[in-house]
Amino acid sequence: MAVGSSNSFDLVVLGAGTGGYSAAFRAAQLGLKVALIDAHKIGGTCLHSGCIPTKAMLESADLYAKVKKAGDFGIGLGAGGPTVDFATIAMRRGQVVERLHKGLQGLVKKNKVEFIHGRGWLKGGKHVEIDLLGDDGAPAGHRTLDATDVILATGSRVRSLPGLTPDGRKIVTSDDILLSDRLPASLIVVGGGAVGVEFASFYADLGTTVTLLEYLPALVPLEDREVSAELERSFRRRGMAIMTGARFDPTSVEVDEAGVRLMVGPEGEAPKELRAEQLLVATGRAANIEDVGLETTRAKVDKGVVQVDPKTMRTAEPHLYAIGDIIGGLWLAHVAAHEGLAAVAAIAGAEAEEVDYLKMPRATYCRPQIASIGRSEQECERDGLPFKTGKFPFIANGKALIGGDYEGFAKVIAHAQTDELLGVHLIGPHVTDLIAEASAAMLLESTAWELGAAVHPHPTLSEALGEAAMAVAGRAVNF
Repeated sequence: MAVGSSNSFDLVVLGAGTGGYSAAFRAAQLGLKVALIDAHKIGGTCLHSGCIPTKAMLESADLYAKVKKAGDFGIGLGAGGPTVDFATIAMRRGQVVERLHKGLQGLVKKNKVEFIHGRGWLKGGKHVEIDLLGDDGAPAGHRTLDATDVILATGSRVRSLPGLTPDGRKIVTSDDILLSDRLPASLIVVGGGAVGVEFASFYADLGTTVTLLEYLPALVPLEDREVSAELERSFRRRGMAIMTGARFDPTSVEVDEAGVRLMVGPEGEAPKELRAEQLLVATGRAANIEDVGLETTRAKVDKGVVQVDPKTMRTAEPHLYAIGDIIGGLWLAHVAAHEGLAAVAAIAGAEAEEVDYLKMPRATYCRPQIASIGRSEQECERDGLPFKTGKFPFIANGKALIGGDYEGFAKVIAHAQTDELLGVHLIGPHVTDLIAEASAAMLLESTAWELGAAVHPHPTLSEALGEAAMAVAGRAVNF
């Protein structure tokens, strides 16, 4: 363990998002002296401007959508019906975030991690310079830390299209929306990935007229093709306008007091005019690799992300590790956390925490929800893997019918010869919770037969996954 001044640490973690604080807490549990640095609050993008606040908003929208169907459950609401108070949704969003933030502050103390509020950057692989900040964000001095090892976990930021500059009013990003307490009457969403479909779903549920544009041929293009098709059908049934293969010139978007105007159309067709009160840019994120001192190290950057050994997260600089969005990959908070645990295991000489990206679950919280793990059908075809599939619709599931939410299906993909699980794809009610069973099954290298043979209590939504696994061998009982 490092000894000497209070500025000497076994491990310095630069960036206090999900990956950074997970690494810091685990390292402290293993007996290392740890400093955790961030210019903002502990929790990072996920807690303060990503996962948590967006899901809090989506929970409100989901409840509103269900309350509108209260009559189907024998519950009267009166002539006026439910109403939406967006300011209260925004206030509750903040309350959820602050409660979790206080919890993290408590964990910093519990694990005896030193949290340093300031803007830090690398000075070589084992030194970190910090411009300290006070609670009010004002400059509060300077500090230099020496470390045996350093983990870089500086995360990512929203990215727009070239020539399309968000103004925070008419052209907005997810960051802007999470600071807003106003509901637009109409919205164009550019980008049909996870962020785009979540916000499209949220606003459509609350009564905003939504148009969703995706450059590629399908919504959520990284998901299984059948999931993408099911989501598009669902969104269209809910009244959203969907355009895939959408083409427009970002520099031609016009903004006036009424909102935004653009000309857009599928490739090869004449464009048509779209107008809306706001345009949401949901076209991905960029890694925060600038102004963090990477140029003072031997770490290598390729295509905008830091290159690491996937087993240890070590960069080309011997004592410098990198995790989370800055190394690319899946760009998910729980993946960053596992990368942080893997880096700490390598640093401390503990049992390895292998990161197998094929076994990392993905979750999207639109309505209907999407969750997946492993390979899609198209990826099996690409990789030349012989496969077989089983599907089970939620409309045949008792608990889904009871809940009045039965869109979608469970789909299991297994190796045609060995029956090994290759992928699980879910779209429907609460599937972001159900995917955990598939994650455990893939970690244990289960077969489809084993997943189906596990007893799923009745009536539960989990039965849909069990039935889909049995359907791989043509033995589904209830469909």
